[in-house]
Amino acid sequence: MPRNDSRKKNADGLKPARTPGTKAAVPAVPAQPPAGSGALNVNGRRRSGRVTYKAKAEAALTTQGRTEDERLLFKSARPAFLDSDPWRSLRIMAEFVEGFDALAGVENAVTIFGSARTKEGDVYYEKARELAGLLAREGFAVITGGGPGIMEAANRGCHEAGGFSVGCNIELPHEQAINAYVDLGVEFRYFFARKVMFVKYADAFAIFPGGFGTLDELFESLTLIQTGKIKHFPVVMIGTEYWSGLLDWLRAEVVARGAMDAVDMDLLLCTDDMKEACRWLTAGVVQRARAGRAGWPTPPEKALRK
Repeated sequence: MPRNDSRKKNADGLKPARTPGTKAAVPAVPAQPPAGSGALNVNGRRRSGRVTYKAKAEAALTTQGRTEDERLLFKSARPAFLDSDPWRSLRIMAEFVEGFDALAGVENAVTIFGSARTKEGDVYYEKARELAGLLAREGFAVITGGGPGIMEAANRGCHEAGGFSVGCNIELPHEQAINAYVDLGVEFRYFFARKVMFVKYADAFAIFPGGFGTLDELFESLTLIQTGKIKHFPVVMIGTEYWSGLLDWLRAEVVARGAMDAVDMDLLLCTDDMKEACRWLTAGVVQRARAGRAGWPTPPEKALRK
């Protein structure tokens, strides 16, 4: 089989002339366009990074002849991997990192929960505003979900009293904007990441009237306290008229059937007096300091009322 000498042929298909005692002449190589330019070279081919192609191959390439910068900046359909669990885990981790970084400087603080639907002028809106102001004057920051209603009232009361007002907002189908009284706002996609911030950076919890979200936050907080995951933070429920039915049911059904110990009811206080609520909420810091931050030696109600 004849040897392929195509590498020795010049652009005209002929072997270059050779003089005795000299090396074979090297044919001139046409200048190539810069990598990624997408420009035509002499053979009618285009280059995209390490790939070169002719017109009929262009349709088979995802690059479609774009430069590298074009590919970076081009807005395409959402890639499927962005909805995968491994990628989602990175977003979750990012939320924790950003939340921890933003709130690391928050020391004494009280988290206030309550309905986003409560309007200005409502009795509980005004009570939340009053309580937050009292806490701010005691040197406590106030943490809320950052939205409207009770959250706005609490952030507002804290802000007006010169305190540090924090809002951990949540991304919802119907957008919930951070209220105007938040000094430090952090946005979250995931409820569970947001709830960690509520607990991690708080010394106590105040629960105002609310719906499923408020009840979820109430019972998760009490569960963490009851199981010793957090050390007996004070929990105050604001509104005896609103909460009395729930508390009566817990005693009559849950405690009576043995699903919960009667002493667990001492983990919380229900009141309409904001000064009493403020004393209860701020006493936790003093009590834990005395106990070396190892938790209260006695249930909160008994420790406060001795």
